Amino acid sequence: MKFFLRLAVLAAPLLLAACGGKDDLDDLALNDTPPEVLFNEGLALRAQGKLRDSTEKFEELDKLYPYSEYSKKSLVNLAYLNYTRGKYTETITAAKRFVTLYPGDGDSAYMLYLAGQSYFRQMPDITRDQAVTRKAAGAFTELVQRFPESEYVPDAEQKLRIVKDQLAGKEMQVGRYYLEKRNYVAAINRFKTVVVDFQTTRHVEEALFRLTEAYYALGVVNEAQTAAAVLGHNYPDSQWYKDAYSLLNKGGYQPSEDSGSWISRAFKSI
Repeated sequence: MKFFLRLAVLAAPLLLAACGGKDDLDDLALNDTPPEVLFNEGLALRAQGKLRDSTEKFEELDKLYPYSEYSKKSLVNLAYLNYTRGKYTETITAAKRFVTLYPGDGDSAYMLYLAGQSYFRQMPDITRDQAVTRKAAGAFTELVQRFPESEYVPDAEQKLRIVKDQLAGKEMQVGRYYLEKRNYVAAINRFKTVVVDFQTTRHVEEALFRLTEAYYALGVVNEAQTAAAVLGHNYPDSQWYKDAYSLLNKGGYQPSEDSGSWISRAFKSI
């Protein structure tokens, strides 16, 4: 992937010599070891595939020389190494620190990408709390908005679509639960979130049908008619529209859009 190339570029200018054995690592744990020595030893260990030892070397450098240019480069390496090792919490910590300390640096885009990827790989299934999924959305969104020309944006946008679809799916799951319990107001709030915040996901068709159901059950017929009309206008061949039409037709109503409804305004604002 592209982030492997990024680390290769970072490593090239300062790589001096390969490390020795474990005794050499212990010798370098002295407070007066120059930062450039620690950095290059970390690079050499990484090149040898000794990712754990390399991580420890960059951590040592960061602790001893937290405000040096080498510490800045170490944070990039730490984020990469921890991500490679599947240590996503540590990756996120390093990435967040880098972005906070160096918000305008070119590598901030890469750090946001690694943070987003780390959250993305920890996303739970749809039945569980989606806090991590929302954090993935936040990281990818920040990357796209702050660094629109970054090489990482296309993949971030693709992942963001997956993330949003999952968040919308969660809202639908909870909304259906409330609908089954005849808690129509709570159900409407969930389906509204899908229509307003996740309108480009595959769940919006069902959300409009469920709004038709919920509003009709409450006796708020004009909103039920509007939900069905908007559904039919945007997805005329959808089975969800056919079901909404049938539901209203049984009561002697037809889809009819109220331009003052929040449903109508939500779609016209896109």
